Amino acid sequence: MLLTGCGEGKLPTEVVLTSDFIENEVFRLEGHPCMKNEIMLYLANSENGYSEVFGEGIWDVPVGGGTLEDSYKDNILARIAQIKTMNLLAQEFSVVLEDEEEAKVKAAAREYFESLSDAEKNYLDVDLETVAKLYREFAIANKLYETVTRDVNPEISDDEARTITVRTILVKTYKLDHGGNKIDYNSEEKKSALMRIAEAQQLIDDGEAFEVVAADYNEDTGSEYSFGRGVMPKEFEEAAFNLGVGEVSDIVETEYGYHLIYCVSTFNPEETDANKVKIVEKRKQEAFNEVYDGFVTKLTSNLNKPLWDSIHFDPGGVVKTTSFFEVYDKYFTVVSTQFN
Repeated sequence: MLLTGCGEGKLPTEVVLTSDFIENEVFRLEGHPCMKNEIMLYLANSENGYSEVFGEGIWDVPVGGGTLEDSYKDNILARIAQIKTMNLLAQEFSVVLEDEEEAKVKAAAREYFESLSDAEKNYLDVDLETVAKLYREFAIANKLYETVTRDVNPEISDDEARTITVRTILVKTYKLDHGGNKIDYNSEEKKSALMRIAEAQQLIDDGEAFEVVAADYNEDTGSEYSFGRGVMPKEFEEAAFNLGVGEVSDIVETEYGYHLIYCVSTFNPEETDANKVKIVEKRKQEAFNEVYDGFVTKLTSNLNKPLWDSIHFDPGGVVKTTSFFEVYDKYFTVVSTQFN
């Protein structure tokens, strides 16, 4: 449950290691501690959710120099640090919870806490106030985001948000090595690719249906796309947005290869309206990030690395809880992108 777009979820830039920690203190942000039970509560619910979908063995998958669990732990650490940073920033904007919001925090905390078994409470070392504290910080972070971005509500024209639908034929001008790295074709291979797309173009010019030619020539994983501006490569977008319904482009070259583009629709009202919402939200994120990034550079974070490295969660153990984030969402409207 984090505003994942805000400030890119990064820890403050200056991380200072110190031995001056109280018991079970994982990190300290400007003198404010984050305790192990807070981390465990967040980590347990997140990991259990993924384990239900992908199986418990997912966390042992090698990633870089460690495991997927190591990588995910780092992500969790950054997210919690982000929430706590937003709470510090909220003080500068005088953002506090009203009585009604505080009542929701307490009700949500009580509902979640009562859903835990005694074994889960003991393993996680959490009490009702720990749950309420995290929910309170989530709520303040949401309210801060709303406060900072309240006036960001630009008018978005239909043309700016216009979403079109096209079908494509791609003949690639690259291949992948064993490591999945992209390797561009040499001049002879590229010439052969150009001849192949030209063959496809000729068949279409001679009256063959675009989808029939695509079935034989398209090397892309998909053949139909709906998108707005700023999504596709510049050359592809320019050609696509200048087509009328039923028209086929000339051969278009991008970093991926040679394309032929068939226009299915020049305007999708429903998707255009949805794209307007995305554009507004993107601008809100940008406006918030400007404020957040300027604030976070002033902060210092102290990490208790030995304790952090010792934290592990056994998904096959007594802790089965997954509803921590869902209970919060039940009581509060989550703004921006999803927290969890």
